[in-house]
Amino acid sequence: MSVSAVSVDRSASVGAGLRQVRIARGMTLRGLARCIDVSPATLSQIENGKTGLTVDRLNRIADALGVRPAEILEAGRAALTAPAEEPETLGATRSDPPGQVEACRQWREYEPLSLAPVLQAALEEILAVGYHGTSMREISKRCGLSVPGIYNYFTSKQDILMTIYQATMDDLEQRTRGALAEGAGRDPVTVFTLLIENLALYHTHRRELGFIGASEMRSLTTENRRIIANKRNWQQAVVDEKVLAAVRAGSFRVRNPEDAARAVVSMCTALPTWWRPGGRMSPEEVASLYVEYALDLMQYRGADLDRGP
Repeated sequence: MSVSAVSVDRSASVGAGLRQVRIARGMTLRGLARCIDVSPATLSQIENGKTGLTVDRLNRIADALGVRPAEILEAGRAALTAPAEEPETLGATRSDPPGQVEACRQWREYEPLSLAPVLQAALEEILAVGYHGTSMREISKRCGLSVPGIYNYFTSKQDILMTIYQATMDDLEQRTRGALAEGAGRDPVTVFTLLIENLALYHTHRRELGFIGASEMRSLTTENRRIIANKRNWQQAVVDEKVLAAVRAGSFRVRNPEDAARAVVSMCTALPTWWRPGGRMSPEEVASLYVEYALDLMQYRGADLDRGP
């Protein structure tokens, strides 16, 4: 279905909707730009609302993504009406709309991992033989798409790996913000425990993504490694912030708190190296145990934690 006449004057919201749909379809910015014969820079400007989107181009984008143009517009309208996030706020507060608060509470919920076929095939192949042992031909065999067909969506094997990394870090960030939202207004120790619970849950429920995240950073290009490192640094920074706040409050008595915070995060990110589904502990049991380990490492000797309602 194509759109023959539509006003696309709210370019910022439409661009946000386009980005949301593109990511949901498992297509990179470069891959989509190639499909519609524009530069990645032009498509980036469209997604950021700096360049208007014509009806003809909207139809071409929709065709490339395999969706109706109306779906992109609807996603844009949803983005336009969604409550704006304060730039320096890490999560929602207790005064946020009920729907937003409820969404934030879903950070503990994990559906079976669902990736686009090419990404799923690449993930399985990289887990089996590593990034450098993976070929586009083997990815093609796993997903049933020809090698030229894969190149319609991804410019290179590196592009595929980076897309997996981006999806991983975006998912983790969303869940971290949910944990922060749940802890809004509570003491730093309680928020710290929520953050550790989140990291432990993620690296067990999403152990495949976590394993590649830890083992293939060296395979990223310099620029891609910088982008992912910045996202990782943010994850570490939110933990550091709560640890230092708890030290200032006298709740944590650990020496070298920043080193201890790095040790706790590393402990969680290493879970994919040994935890397996069906073992003696569920992800939730592991998360509870790791919270205890983390509090012991921080030398916490406080009262019962405020776990909230």
